[in-house]
Amino acid sequence: MKHSSKKMFAGFALIAGLVAAGSVYAEGGTIANIKARGQLTVGTEAAYEPYEFIKDGNVVGYGKDILGYMTQKLGVKLNQLNLPFQGLLPGLIARKFDFVATSVGITEKRAAKFAFTEPIGEVRSMLVVKKSNKAIAKPEDIIGKVVGTQMGSLAQPAIQDFNKQLEAKDHKGYADLKLYQSYPDVSVALSNGTIDVGVLPSNVLSIEMRQRPNDYTIIGEVGARKLLAWVVNPKDPDIRTFINQTIDEMRANGKLAELQKKWFGQTMDLPAANYLPPGAL
Repeated sequence: MKHSSKKMFAGFALIAGLVAAGSVYAEGGTIANIKARGQLTVGTEAAYEPYEFIKDGNVVGYGKDILGYMTQKLGVKLNQLNLPFQGLLPGLIARKFDFVATSVGITEKRAAKFAFTEPIGEVRSMLVVKKSNKAIAKPEDIIGKVVGTQMGSLAQPAIQDFNKQLEAKDHKGYADLKLYQSYPDVSVALSNGTIDVGVLPSNVLSIEMRQRPNDYTIIGEVGARKLLAWVVNPKDPDIRTFINQTIDEMRANGKLAELQKKWFGQTMDLPAANYLPPGAL
């Protein structure tokens, strides 16, 4: 999930620099405008595999495939700009692209300023052990064990809160929580036995299990899931309507589930309603 604690002025400075460099951008507006231009321009930070990432110099992933469906439906070309995240939301408001097509976590603060689409994905904090470890089969079995996750991640407070629940119930929790700089470090620690249990986000785990299908067993999850969506300029309701209708169409015809299986190895139960926090646009 993208982190939005970046300062807004840095984003505006970034966009100003790009415009000064002569980049050509879309202007938002309506679906009719996009069709007239013959091009859909979106802003993406391609750094969140398998949602959006760079492979062989090109943006690929789950989101790119959804965009491919949309551009085919519109009969236009796709211009996907790979930009640092801090430039995306300011650039959207400045109408530098039609919408933000990157995995943005839906939060109350963001939803009060920006128009979120229906969720296109989610992040869950998953508990995993080595497949050879038969002693830990469910979340409650982490009592007395060494657990590891990435420092400052969504998973860290999730596992800490779960530990408090265990302590309140049984007066004991995990033996130790080790925090690492990155999720790959967590995976290495799990593989070499430094930790007994790893707490990994579902998108990262899907990659790990695709690459090493015989290494891990999922024993459960902790915390609440975080819904991810794309973002539209609040002044462009026609574009948000088109995106939502297309997501509904892809859900109905099975294409969305097909892409989820392709990139994550399983489908997601994503809401089509009641997903926005109070006060959302």
